Parts: sequence; structure tokens; C-alpha cells
Amino acid sequence: MPKKNSMPMKERAVKPRIVTGDEFLSAERCVAIHRIMVRARVMEERMIKMSKSGEGFFWIGGPGEEAFNACLGLQVKKGEGPAFDFLLLKYRNSAAMIAMGMELIDGVRQMAMRWSDPFSAGRNFTGHFSRKGWNVVPVTPVIEVQFVMAPGTALMQKRHGGDGVTIVIGGDAGSAEGDFASCLIWSTRPGNELPVLMLTTNNGFGISTSHASQHSCEHTTERGKAFGIPGEVVDGNDPVASWFAIERALRYCRSTRRPFMLEAMVSRLYGHSSSSGAPHSGEPDCLALFEERLLAAGVLDQAALDQVHEAAHAEVEAAVEQVAREAKPTAEDVQKFTYAPSKVDSVYPGDYTGLP
Repeated sequence: MPKKNSMPMKERAVKPRIVTGDEFLSAERCVAIHRIMVRARVMEERMIKMSKSGEGFFWIGGPGEEAFNACLGLQVKKGEGPAFDFLLLKYRNSAAMIAMGMELIDGVRQMAMRWSDPFSAGRNFTGHFSRKGWNVVPVTPVIEVQFVMAPGTALMQKRHGGDGVTIVIGGDAGSAEGDFASCLIWSTRPGNELPVLMLTTNNGFGISTSHASQHSCEHTTERGKAFGIPGEVVDGNDPVASWFAIERALRYCRSTRRPFMLEAMVSRLYGHSSSSGAPHSGEPDCLALFEERLLAAGVLDQAALDQVHEAAHAEVEAAVEQVAREAKPTAEDVQKFTYAPSKVDSVYPGDYTGLP
């Protein structure tokens, strides 16, 4: 006979959650991450179609990296100025931007090269984000230069005080650039260590060249040892492992004001870009793997999963239809917003003010 006031077995049951080792994420957190991953994947797959149909041009993006990027975007200290995190991203971070609040239509606008594109006014290709209010430094197509820029914002943050961190992310192939080495050096000068979180998403390839044929070390984090930079390698296809690895890394940088290296092992599902045809690679799919776990744990059922996908497809298709009606930039627009306003610039005396 049950004791008086004892909790019924049904109420004592553990709520649905996703577990990896000793770590777990609540059902609510998993649902939020899953929705971001789906919206990012559906947007990117529609962009690939745009590149093939003439609705857009060159495509490059992040299918296969959504799990890690969604967890990153949700943990950023978002805001403007040195008290907040600075982000120096690459062109595969759409899920991080969506997690931070980017509307899918803004990604589609850049893919379609429309004047309404809030990142580059239709003058850059997809994945090249920038947002002053979120400290998102403009992404450049020049590989890995963001790593040599990162110590600059981190130095400002350290002088300012607080716990703002500079988050810089690149690929494993780009770590061969001298800019990557410069970040290692300038983040670890004795007495001038900087709060830089150096992230590498390692998909095993640099365009068509394998990592193993170019790098003597298995992981990029090994290169930080000579500079005294601690590091961790995580399964970037696992949202649970990714969430807590990012959390640990950010906590270290915020509390010590020193650099940390985190490498996420991820998949490249559609090749390097549309220039290689964007065929499906057949590599492990972080979204499919996560959905299997969501179903097995009872966090979502198949009907709920289908509803998330249907809503994402409807959102993206509506965005594509709207963007098709929006204006394109003109030849006269090409030099607009190139420089900050200046009253003394003799070359651009009446330069353009404000952002698009």
C-alpha cells in the first residue's frame, strides 16, 4: 500500500530528454534546436535549387553543420559593443544566425542578390552575413582572414572589461592559412592573453582535398598546445555534446579572459558549393540522427516532426515568392556603403550615409 502523500509513479517518471553520456538536454531545448536545424536545412536546400534554376547564382552553405551552429547561436551573448560577444563567422553558419534571430527571408534575399538583402544589399553571395546590432563582423570570401581580425575585437573587449568573448570560426582546411597562426600568436602574448574562442568545423575536406593529405596532426586543436591554448574536440553531429562543449568553452573564455580552441567534427552533405554540383554526399546527417533520437526518447512524434518540416517549407517558399518581386541592385549601387561617411574625404566627398 503506497505511503500517504507519496508521488504517483506517473508523476515521478523522468520527463523526455536527449542524453549523451552524463549530459542531457531538456525536451523544450531539444525542440527549439530541432526547429532551428530544420529551418536552416530547408532554406539551404531551397537555395541549392535556386542556384540550379536561375533564381539565384552561386551557393555555398552549411548543410551538415546545423547541430553545432544552432547550439552556438543560442549561447551567444547577443548585442552591440564590447560588452557583448563579437562573431567572426564563415559562410557555413546560417543555422547560428537563425538561432540568433535571423529571418529566413533575409538569407533568401542574399541568395537572390536583391537590394533588400540586409547584409550586403545584393552585392555578395549567400552566407556572407553582417549585422552591427549583433556584433556580427562582415563575412568575407577570402578564406580564414577572420582569424587575424579576431584578436583586435578581443583586445578591445579585454580593455573594456566584462565577459564579452570574440568567437571566430573557420574550416579545417583554412587553418593552414597564416591568419590562423597569427591568431594563435596574438591571442597568447604573455601578459596580453585575449578572450578568443577559436572554433573549427572539420568536415574532412578543403574543397576537394582531404584533411589527412594536408595536415600532419589529426585535429587542429593540437596546434594550440604549443601556445598553451587548451582545446576540445566534439562530435558536431550531436546537439547534446555540442551544446555542453560550447558552454564549457565560453565559460573558460569569459572567466579567464584567455583563448580556447574547440573543434567540431561535422559532415559536408552537399559538397563544397554549387560549383561542384552540390550532390548529396551520403555522410552522416546530423538532422536525421537527431530526429531518430527525438522519436526514440518520446520528445516528438512523427506527426510533430512532419509539422515542423511543413512549416519550414511553407516559410521558405513564401520567402522565395516575395523576394522574386523585390528590386535588384543597379550598376549605380555598386559603390554605395563602401566607406563610412566622411566630411573630409576628397575621393568620396559626398559618401553614402547609413547602412542599407
